[in-house]
Parts: sequence; structure tokens; C-alpha cells
Amino acid sequence: MPTKLTVTRTEELTPSLRRVWFRSDDLSAFAESTDTDRYVKLIFPQPGTVVPDDFDVKAARTTWAAEDLPVVRTYTALFPDVAAGTLAIDFVVHGDEGVAGPWAARVQPGESVLANGPGGGYTPDVDADWHLLAGDESAVPAISAALAALPEDAVGECVVLVDSPAHEPRLEAPQGVTVSFHHRDGSDAPLAAAVRALEWRDGRVQAFVHGEGEDVMKGVRPYLLAERGLPRADVSVSGYWRRGRTEEGFRQWKSQLATADG
Repeated sequence: MPTKLTVTRTEELTPSLRRVWFRSDDLSAFAESTDTDRYVKLIFPQPGTVVPDDFDVKAARTTWAAEDLPVVRTYTALFPDVAAGTLAIDFVVHGDEGVAGPWAARVQPGESVLANGPGGGYTPDVDADWHLLAGDESAVPAISAALAALPEDAVGECVVLVDSPAHEPRLEAPQGVTVSFHHRDGSDAPLAAAVRALEWRDGRVQAFVHGEGEDVMKGVRPYLLAERGLPRADVSVSGYWRRGRTEEGFRQWKSQLATADG
């Protein structure tokens, strides 16, 4: 059964990143959630339709008309407090583009949205010699959660790609982790270029790299796995979105990519 999240307040982190705070009467689904990339799937009704609180996505696909099915979008869930029933979600906003971004830009306290989850699969390994965290705005929430979970003596590199200096979020990291911001320059794989430019440290590295699909999966992923020879278990790498595609089209692209990879 989905978790009902009710908006309590919003705040602008950067011109393109908006944080929405929620409260719920029941966040028990998060009680055992420790992954720093924990995510939920938000359910947005089509105009003129109502999604019941006990909405079942799988069942609806067989009983609802295709045009009435709600839109589902995936977002990182931050600071879940089961006792207080609160959490936050950061949304990338680009004007009227997309579904969730415009919703987050206009939403008011008291409005609600249903969420399935959480899921997740990455937690910083305290036994790693150093950490590599890299991504664009879409990965900033998970990166910030990972930085907060690192021990005080952790060392590593954090690379964040944004549009301009005005879009650089505030990130707090252990003293031994270098945070660098890079700005889009029109190239095809700016994040991959930034990661390749890093001075490689000695020892075992654990990597978390997420962002635009083409840049991450065809730029950073082969660099880490093939060229640097990192064990697959030490690398969390995936696209969160793809330029020019909706999330539905992006899921199809990821499925095709996975098939091609064997």
C-alpha cells in the first residue's frame, strides 16, 4: 500500500533545485531503510482522475484505461524520521518541463502525493580507502546523503555537474573529501570528462556515479569498470534520466542498454 505524503513546506536550494518537506501518519516502510540512495516512486494522477490511497500500480495496469493511468516518477527520499513522520524530497525544476518539477514548483502546504517504496542499493563502505561520488543535479540528493553518512576521517572526491555557479548547491563533506563543481559547456559527456580529469588516488575506491544516462553509462561507466578495472561490487553507477526523454522513454532505453550489455 502506498505511503501518503502531505506537504508541510517548501524551500529553494538553488534556481533549479527545490526541496519539499512532507509529513505522513505512517512512515513505517522506512524503518529498516539505511541506503543513502533510498528512493520512492511518486504517483501523480492524470488531470481529471483520482488515485485512491490504496492504489496498486500492478493491478491498475490491468483494470484502468491506459490514458487514465497515473504518471510515476522516481526521487531520492531524504532525512526520513519514522517517529516524527517527516521526510524531504529535492526536485530538479526547469520551468514547465516535465511532471514532478512543475508540481514541486507550485505545490502548497496541505497538498498530498502517494509514494511507493523505499528502494535503494548503496551505502558508503567505511572499509574503502577512498570514495568517489559524482553526478549532476538529479544525483545531488543521494550524494548529499552519502556525504553525511561518511565517517569524519573519510577521504575522497566529490564531483558535481550543474549549469552555472548560481546553481551550485551547498554540500557539507568530511575534511578529507574534496568537493568540486563543474559547469556545463555544451560537450556531450561533461561529467565523464570531469571524472577522467581527477587525480586517481591509491587504494580501494568505492564509487557512486549517477546522472544523465548517456554521460554516465557510456562515459563514466566504461572508464571505471574497463579502464580502471574496478570490481563491479565497488561501483554503483546508473543513469537517473536521459536528455530528450521522459522517464517512461528512459526506462525503455535502460532496458535496451541492459539487454545489449548481456
